Amino acid sequence: MDQSPRVQRLLAEMTPAEKLGQLQIVFRPKLADAAQLVRDGVGSIFWPRSASAVNELQRVAVEETRLGIPVLVGLDVIHGQRTIAPVPLAQAASFDPALVEELAALAAAEARSGGVTWTFSPMVDVSRDPRWGRVVEGFGEDVHLTAVMGRAMVRGYQGLDLASPGSIAATAKHFVAYGQPEGGRDYNTVDVSEHRLRNVYLEPFRAVVDEGAASVMAAFNTVAGVPMHANRRLLTGVLKDEWGFDGVVVGDADGVRNLLPHGVAEDLADAVAQAFDAGLDLEMGGAPAELDPAGLERIDPTRIDGAVTRVLALKEALGLFDSPYVAADAELTEPAEAARDLVRRAAARSSVLLKNDGMLPLAATGRVLLTGPYAESTDHLGAWTQSFGAPAESIAGEFRARGIDVRVAPGVGFLDDDTSGIAAAVEAARASDVVIVLAGESSAISGEAASRSDLRLPGRQEELIRAIAGSGIPFVVVLETGRPLVVADWIELTPTVLVAWHGGTEAAAAIVDVLLGDADPAGRLPMSWPRSVGQIPIHYAHENTGRPAATGGSLSTESADIGLHGPANVQEKYTSKYLDLDLGPQFAFGHGSGYASFAHGKPTLSADELSPADLDAGVSLSVDVTNTSARRGDEVVQVYLEDVVASVAPPVRRLVAFERRSLEPGDTAVFSFTIGRDELGFWTDAGFVVEPGLFRLHVGPTLAATQAVELRVV
Repeated sequence: MDQSPRVQRLLAEMTPAEKLGQLQIVFRPKLADAAQLVRDGVGSIFWPRSASAVNELQRVAVEETRLGIPVLVGLDVIHGQRTIAPVPLAQAASFDPALVEELAALAAAEARSGGVTWTFSPMVDVSRDPRWGRVVEGFGEDVHLTAVMGRAMVRGYQGLDLASPGSIAATAKHFVAYGQPEGGRDYNTVDVSEHRLRNVYLEPFRAVVDEGAASVMAAFNTVAGVPMHANRRLLTGVLKDEWGFDGVVVGDADGVRNLLPHGVAEDLADAVAQAFDAGLDLEMGGAPAELDPAGLERIDPTRIDGAVTRVLALKEALGLFDSPYVAADAELTEPAEAARDLVRRAAARSSVLLKNDGMLPLAATGRVLLTGPYAESTDHLGAWTQSFGAPAESIAGEFRARGIDVRVAPGVGFLDDDTSGIAAAVEAARASDVVIVLAGESSAISGEAASRSDLRLPGRQEELIRAIAGSGIPFVVVLETGRPLVVADWIELTPTVLVAWHGGTEAAAAIVDVLLGDADPAGRLPMSWPRSVGQIPIHYAHENTGRPAATGGSLSTESADIGLHGPANVQEKYTSKYLDLDLGPQFAFGHGSGYASFAHGKPTLSADELSPADLDAGVSLSVDVTNTSARRGDEVVQVYLEDVVASVAPPVRRLVAFERRSLEPGDTAVFSFTIGRDELGFWTDAGFVVEPGLFRLHVGPTLAATQAVELRVV
């Protein structure tokens, strides 16, 4: 990679020990210990929790070390610094990349004001397994949605110039295929074909690298038996050589040390040497500092120089050599009003209506009962929230703040088996006009190291829902969660269900906004919701089998498996299905609606044939959408590609475009999309190809409500 004169000069002057110091970030030491680490040459630190503390460490680096190289300051800024936004999975549900970019820019501005220069986000791991707790940290099961949202988050974090006061360096993680561990168990083995690796797991990383992500983090898992922290083929061969990535490849926490229990390294020196030879540029955990001189000699000096060059180039891009300090008196330590407004809007836009019999929005409040563990809880922030993030309020408190008198009878807790409060909740329900059941997962049971084998509501919450349903009083269920849940045991008893995810600092206000109709819950599911854990992994973009089960209806035989139809015909014995479970998920990817209603015209193409010479320009796909209701609302138009015949078994559908737009009552808007090489092609051993043949484009607000047009590549 090209080197600036400053980087060239520093590299020439550095001793081997000084070089090695630039290639480490050490876990959160006390400030005095951190200062000594910086004096000893460590070039990156975790944020010491204030701008003034950062300035002191930068002063030590600049004034008390031989070369005066400032430090990188890293922190897991995942969905907010002080003002906590909805969790990333919820942000994906918004189907609104501009909103995701705004949220990342807010997080970056707050973090950089405190001296943070580097975040370990976005997570662009595609995952089709909701047992894995870290689905909360990513954008769901779809390649295109993950790539688009990942790009948006990188733009938000990094802005137009990394050196600007509101920008921080983004890290795309976890490279690669971390989102599909065996059994949904965190850190577990991944064994994936080259076809799926290229077409699913690598694609979002390729997108964010193209967007300019400053760093990429290696994953904990193995791929085809090779731990990613020692995977030269992928870290160097694909990421650096094939894609031309010239940023920093950082290890995950103790990922280099983990090569020992993986069974591929003899000792720590061997692990460190393997990792840097594979393409790692910066180790997280301090393993190199534990090596003796003989161990350090096992690391290729040329590889060290290349890694140091990348780290110094990032520091230069961040403007740290020219301006290492921040204005401590200008640190943003509390959410501004505009920041609260933004995350409140985001939490509402991320909400998904699973079903609605007309109960929502609440026409008149009357006597309202709140029940369930989230009635008075303030646990709305979600996983990966720092302790200094602004807290949330309770939903009961938010109703009362608006002058709405609500009664609360929690009924049950989040996790315990105590059912003694259910009878009181039912009695209170019978004295109410409407009941809102506020249920879900607590934040603690999603996120890293939070895999679950049972995705039903924890504790005795399902019993509470069934008891309220039996009361005969109209009710709504609101689910706060960090993953798709299995709701089969009670969903048919429940006329209206709203998924609010973990919505952040302003979650309570946003939920009440949606319930009362002050905001439109027009989000869409970014992951399929399974009928049973036994279906997992489940995703809409699966390949056809040679023996697809018939649905007994008019849809194609593969349609049921992406959520477009009902039960399988179990008499067709030798077809791909379960004997004891309907085909397809409970709710498919892209499912959802708002309070407004819309009519879609027939989609049209600007041409029904494309030649190879026209693939880059593509064709225009358009559809008219009219708001047929009496209220303003949002519609999300989704475009799915069906490759009718290909050289490999294609997905039955794959998302290639989408747009969310607000329409006033009676208004008609034209949604237009360009369909060309990127949308029509896929990866093969020969590279990225578009094969001639027939394609169908399925256009609509959900997978279950699309209209098709045909396009032929000649």
